[in-house]
Amino acid sequence: MTFQDESVVIEPRKGRHEAPLPPLAILVFTPQDLKVLGALMPLTSQTGHELYLARVHSCSRGQVPFAVVGPMIGAPQTILILERLIALGVRQVLALGWCGSLQPHVNIGDVVLPVGSVREEGTSPHYPLDSGDPGPSPGMLQRLETVLGNGSCTVHKGRVWTTDAPFRETRGKVRKYQGEGLLAVDMETSALFTVAHYRGIQLAQVLVVSDELATLKWVHGFRNPRFKETRHWVAREIFEGFIPHASTL
Repeated sequence: MTFQDESVVIEPRKGRHEAPLPPLAILVFTPQDLKVLGALMPLTSQTGHELYLARVHSCSRGQVPFAVVGPMIGAPQTILILERLIALGVRQVLALGWCGSLQPHVNIGDVVLPVGSVREEGTSPHYPLDSGDPGPSPGMLQRLETVLGNGSCTVHKGRVWTTDAPFRETRGKVRKYQGEGLLAVDMETSALFTVAHYRGIQLAQVLVVSDELATLKWVHGFRNPRFKETRHWVAREIFEGFIPHASTL
């Protein structure tokens, strides 16, 4: 359904007393990954930048200032935060999350770089697009492939399925999307790609496989040593190899 007047009532804006943010932000979905990043760098909370239950931390790597923002979960909360970050000056976003594997060759502790998505979340349909399946910023994706391709972890690149309802990941849907070659399922990717495209910012995402659905039986790997090792490795590689080059992408 379309409406004659598509102008919005509430625009995301910088508050009068809010400090601007640097152009680069790292979105982190889980408290566990915030702790991993905090072990690599001091995370200093900025006064006044507590966004929808997430906290904004000011950081730097060499001469590159950036923000680390989290935790958050699901498309609606994530996009609330992303919209506010953009209003505060963020123009380049790297999101770090977890996903469930849909393919037998994508295993717990592997890395998935999404290039597109099937959207079954309710946020992105509210943003009109001129293309059906937006993806990541090419420059950011290429840099991530370079940085993460030099390690011992297995990295996959492909499309993912995004849903608001993890307890409605039915066997029929798993079979369907598995047959279409989708690599994994998560709760944020399609909304992130859509809003980044709509707002004209750069964005890419890194997902670590936390569980497997390929056999139609749920296999979780939250305590799997390889899952933990990969999360630490990804954080370190991003801190050392991605962030110093972010301003050139």
